[in-house]
Amino acid sequence: MLDLRSAAQANPASRYHVSLAIDDAEIREAQRLRYKVFAEEMGARLSTILPGHDIDLYDPYCDHLLVRDLATGEVVGTYRILSPESAQRVGSYYSEQEFDLSRLDNLRPRMAELGRSCVHPQHRSGAVIARLWIGLADYMTRHGYDTIVGCASIAMSDGGHHAARVHRQVSERFLAPPEWHVTPRCRLPVETLDDGQAAILPPLIKGYTRLGALVCGAPAWDPDFNTADLLMLLPMARLNRSYARRLLG
Repeated sequence: MLDLRSAAQANPASRYHVSLAIDDAEIREAQRLRYKVFAEEMGARLSTILPGHDIDLYDPYCDHLLVRDLATGEVVGTYRILSPESAQRVGSYYSEQEFDLSRLDNLRPRMAELGRSCVHPQHRSGAVIARLWIGLADYMTRHGYDTIVGCASIAMSDGGHHAARVHRQVSERFLAPPEWHVTPRCRLPVETLDDGQAAILPPLIKGYTRLGALVCGAPAWDPDFNTADLLMLLPMARLNRSYARRLLG
């Protein structure tokens, strides 16, 4: 088994540290970063109960991964994780707002969902994402979960053409088997938007696929975030250990 914690310890010069939020104050730090990225930078329409914070009904049920800049103490990266037990308590996975996940029912008992991934604009390097994956791998191992699922978003600023190109390219190489296909509730019409041109894959999607993740079908359109969302699925048995070691350095 790949020991991702040892990979992190082998690089003591790293300026970043990953941990799970331990109290409401730390969760608020993550929510402020999410608001900065999603609302202020991306223009998402967020319904929130606290100004300057991205908060939704799933947050109390999730564990929140934080990456801190050790030089300043600032939270510069975050992921939230919804465990299968918590998904059952809240009544659904977050991605079920966008997709019918019926074909993944047999995976649910050990399937954790990732969401609200974001990195501070001044810290968008592979190092922050790597620390988030260190924390995630540790979390999955400790809890005995064997599948990761989550939405990977693509900006729709061009009306969806780029999203359609990305979908085509990842589907050509990384399409999940039919038994893991999901149905978008608001499907992006990729057939009419794809002009056949090449696309540069967004860093998150490129990272997912290099780690061994699969795309579970056509993208859904999220009108609040104005993004096209692909559902990505990573069985831990498919984890590309060679790439993970390079990523975690």
